[in-house]
Amino acid sequence: MDKEKIEQAVRLFLEGIGEDVDREGLLETPARISEMCKEIFGGVGNNAKDVLERTFSAENNEMVIVRDISFYSVCEHHLLPFYGTVNIGYIPDGKVVGLSKLPRAVEVFARRPQIQEQMTAQIADEIMKYLEPKGVIVMIEAEHMCMTMRGIKKPGAKTMTYAVRGEMQSAEMQDRFFRIMSR
Repeated sequence: MDKEKIEQAVRLFLEGIGEDVDREGLLETPARISEMCKEIFGGVGNNAKDVLERTFSAENNEMVIVRDISFYSVCEHHLLPFYGTVNIGYIPDGKVVGLSKLPRAVEVFARRPQIQEQMTAQIADEIMKYLEPKGVIVMIEAEHMCMTMRGIKKPGAKTMTYAVRGEMQSAEMQDRFFRIMSR
């Protein structure tokens, strides 16, 4: 990331909204925002392959679910946060990934300017690509500050998206997944 460009942009933004960039409370804001960007946009340029390619042999080919993976992302349309949980279910085909790797894969896609619909599909596609499971389902439920702070101003409204690949496309497998999720 280009720290100087970010700091310059923040100063211009503050001036653009009519703020005095030299007042005490704002003097360090450009540097703080630059540091923050390293953290919240740390997924830019990263690849889920780095976290999903190390797999382990497994004879169990029953559904594996990691649920309630919390995430924070930034809407690419308004640069406002959206946050919520990701639930992932997959049916292994002879190999599994370490359980912590699924939340790490979520972080790769959440930590960049993003839209929820795209993030859902990206997570599902990368799991299919690197784990080669029989099927995968990814479900995201999130609140978008672009709907809460501005525009329609409806706090608490949640957006749900899901992506289904392979054998998880069958009604029976989806029903099984959602029954487990409702527990």
